[in-house]
Amino acid sequence: MFGWLKRYMPRGLYGRAALIVALPFLALQILVSVVFIQRHFEDVTRQMVTTTSVMVREVVRAADRLGVEAAAAEVAAPLGLRLSQGPEPEGTGRLWYDISGRTVMSRLGELHDLRAVDLSNIRQVETWIAWEGEVYQVGFARPYVSARNPHQLLVLMVVAGVVMILVAFIFLRNQLRPIRRLAEASEAFGRGRLVPYAPSGATEVRAAGASFLAMRARIERQIEQRTLMLSGVSHDLRTPLTRMRLALSMMEEPEAADMRRDVDDMNGMIDAFLDFARVGAGEEMVETDIGALLAECLEDARRAGREVELAGALPELRMDARPLGLKRSVGNLLSNAARYGRRVRFSCEVLERWVRIRVEDDGPGIPEAAREAAMRPFTRLDPARGQNAGGSVGLGLAIAADTARRHGGMLRLGESAALGGLSADLLLAL
Repeated sequence: MFGWLKRYMPRGLYGRAALIVALPFLALQILVSVVFIQRHFEDVTRQMVTTTSVMVREVVRAADRLGVEAAAAEVAAPLGLRLSQGPEPEGTGRLWYDISGRTVMSRLGELHDLRAVDLSNIRQVETWIAWEGEVYQVGFARPYVSARNPHQLLVLMVVAGVVMILVAFIFLRNQLRPIRRLAEASEAFGRGRLVPYAPSGATEVRAAGASFLAMRARIERQIEQRTLMLSGVSHDLRTPLTRMRLALSMMEEPEAADMRRDVDDMNGMIDAFLDFARVGAGEEMVETDIGALLAECLEDARRAGREVELAGALPELRMDARPLGLKRSVGNLLSNAARYGRRVRFSCEVLERWVRIRVEDDGPGIPEAAREAAMRPFTRLDPARGQNAGGSVGLGLAIAADTARRHGGMLRLGESAALGGLSADLLLAL
């Protein structure tokens, strides 16, 4: 029902909280202003105009009995009125900002034979009244029909409202600071950084902060246990594999060649396990030259005999990153692309919020329905990216996706518009 309103609402919590505080103040001021103008201000003006109308009527009657000069001196002057005789003016008016002028003109219009009212001078009121065939001009000061300084209440309301809103904003800022610190700590942890954080603020915010710290500790323990487990298993397997390789090297039989290939594949699997276990483990975020790091990845791929085409220039950008993990992930993407395709295209572009590292190939690609599963650990997709393609254990994309998440980004798979195969975008948050 109110979906259209979301486009115009502030996105931040501070902006929304400030709006919640400011709107009642503004609504209250508008309501009081309307009530004051309609009920009090107009009623007071109407009463004053009624009293002045009686005085004007008596002055006109005196002018008819005594004459204009005598009535002006004996009746009008003591009452503070000006009396003269003259024709009705051609043009009269009211200033646009004269709020009470409409009520004054309406109420004076009830005078008998009133011809015109002129409120063009905010300090004076001029009226023309026809009586017994003559037109009399009666003037008087504007305070006779309007309250003095009617804006004082409005100014007081505005000043008081502004002061109260400023006090509320300061209070809101102090209350929202702990929430902002919690959000910054959560965002930093999502990017793989540990920033000092201590719960503070209201009871609910403290509870949320304590829950975050407990969750962060559990995740760190889980990552540490996974790393130790995979590292231990991989290390224990290397010893028997080394003995098997030594024994096979001493054999001359043709069957030994197939066994040696199996041992090499197992060594490759163990290396992949260790790479997966070392993703982000023990590596701190440091300021990194992204262009230089990607140039090293490209040079390593070409040195390994892979034909990689560079599309565009590498950016000149320095940002906080984990260089070893990032280099390993980009290397995995290039290796996968070269394994399943003949042409590989590599590019990097700096967007508004992201650094996009793209690797494309002309291979069979990955169906859209299977792309999410392809980024899970130990997943191999036989129809598209066959497991007989050279020792793949299904960890290359998982390592790249984990590295992207530790940099606050994501790994996005799609179809290459240029080459027709797989397009892998490694997005890093700026």
